[in-house]
This record gives sequence, C-alpha cells and structure tokens, in this order.
Amino acid sequence: MATICLYQDTRHEQPLLWIRKTLGIGYLSRRNDCISELRINGFKQVKAILLKLQPFIRFKKKQTKVLIRACEMLERASLRTLTEKQLQTLIDLAFAIKKQNYVSRSSHTKESVYARLGLTP
Repeated sequence: MATICLYQDTRHEQPLLWIRKTLGIGYLSRRNDCISELRINGFKQVKAILLKLQPFIRFKKKQTKVLIRACEMLERASLRTLTEKQLQTLIDLAFAIKKQNYVSRSSHTKESVYARLGLTP
C-alpha cells in the first residue's frame, strides 16, 4: 500500500484539516500521544496527490518521483501479476526511497527481499 502521512501536534491540527479539505481526500486521526495525522492511502490517490504537489515539493523530490513511478506500476497490475523484472524494479524503487530517508531501522537488504520473493538479483 502507498500512504502519505502528515503529522502535527493535535493542539495545532487545523492545517491538517485545511489540507484535507483543500485536497478533498484522506482521513484525520488523533493518536494517544497527542499527535494528529492525515493519511492518504492507495496507489491511485497517492499518485494523484503527489502529481498535484510535485511542483511545490522541496525536500523530498527524489522520493516523490520514485513513489509516483511505483504507484503507476501498481495501479496497472497487482503484486501477484507482476513479472520478475517488474518485481525487481519495484524493489529497486522501494530501496531508492529508503536510501533517501534520514534514518532507517530496517534490517532488510535488497538481497534479502529478493531471496524472500525467490528472485535472483
């Protein structure tokens, strides 16, 4: 699943409500730790929002471009119907996003994901 998640202290959640209303998509939830989050789920929805926001994005340009590409792939076919080459491309895209993030606690490597899916690098 593709998800865009925006976080804000619940005391200052008004901008999240404005974003939801302006974009006309997503849902707002309040967590127990006084954080509100706006979540937009689904390949089609995430791609549509990213395409609208792309000209304004400053700090996550590479992730945006890669996620749009992954969403396009997964809009057309389910994970089960992807060819081996398409699966490898999708894994490469996921790791391209991971590489751009500041901190990643995941112990998964590209090779371990290939092995889990029975793919050869």
